Amino acid sequence: MADTFNYRIDHHGSLVRPAGLVRDDPRSVADAVREAVTYQRKLRSTVVTDGDFPREDFRSAVLDGVSGFRRTGETGPDGLVRWVAESLPKADGPLVADWAARLAELTVIAPKASLPSPAYLAATTYEPGLGISSARELGEALAEIIRTEIALLVSRGVRLIQLDNPLLLDQVATDPAGPGALSFEDALAVDAAAVRLDERPEGVRVGVAPGWAAPDAVDRARAERMYAAIPADRWVLPFDQGAQAETDLVRALPEGRDFCLGVVDATTPELEDVDTVMSRIDPLEAFADLEDGAVAPSRGFADVAARPLLDAEDQRRKLVLVETVARYCWGNEF
Repeated sequence: MADTFNYRIDHHGSLVRPAGLVRDDPRSVADAVREAVTYQRKLRSTVVTDGDFPREDFRSAVLDGVSGFRRTGETGPDGLVRWVAESLPKADGPLVADWAARLAELTVIAPKASLPSPAYLAATTYEPGLGISSARELGEALAEIIRTEIALLVSRGVRLIQLDNPLLLDQVATDPAGPGALSFEDALAVDAAAVRLDERPEGVRVGVAPGWAAPDAVDRARAERMYAAIPADRWVLPFDQGAQAETDLVRALPEGRDFCLGVVDATTPELEDVDTVMSRIDPLEAFADLEDGAVAPSRGFADVAARPLLDAEDQRRKLVLVETVARYCWGNEF
């Protein structure tokens, strides 16, 4: 798929919120997003996002914009408030398309939008006995909502859309156990339904980020099954630890599929050495075409607004390093 639309310098979407941001004040959010666009342009990113500034966490675009979910008082170890699906969801309007359209008005750089995958939401919000027959049924309803949103985003000028499913790579290693769990095959079917578009205008990429970290070992057959089942244009893969499993995930990709490597660790302030990063990337050329590649941090910097992984300066240093790595790989040809 090598062409001029690989968006070489990428990031997952969420950025550290500025100290003065008031999320329930539209003017405050709009000003912060405008400044974030300028910030990303200065860092020479080839995509821009709204930083998730209007949202509480990376799931909120869907959970706040559809009916059928109840927010509980529980919070998990990852800082995410638990939500429960009480009925099949229905969208109340656009989810993130309005904000994405504003991005398109602020810069000529390609706007990017990130959404939680329907399989991830179904797996984490389904509870047996609440009126929904299965996690698969919930996932299919969510997939239709997200597929509609993706089509709307494309119509409004967004050229890179990323679905985040932090659980999928774990399922490449093993299926979950327990009642109500979403099986690997069900997860693939649900996320596949969301990314299927009737048309993809030139330059559009619909990507999937299947996890923030590679499992200890990759089942090659299951990895190939994942790539074959979900017709994503781009796979956003962890590649920041130098682990064999990270390389195995790239090796299993079908020929010609876009990939974006998360080459710097977004969870630690220590800055990677560029030669170390390149020593991990260089061997990929034996079996992958780097013309199909891009680079990014390993995950979002603040997928939960109240729990940024780094401070703003460390975030800047990481993003500058991603840009440096891109120039090592591809020169100035973006």
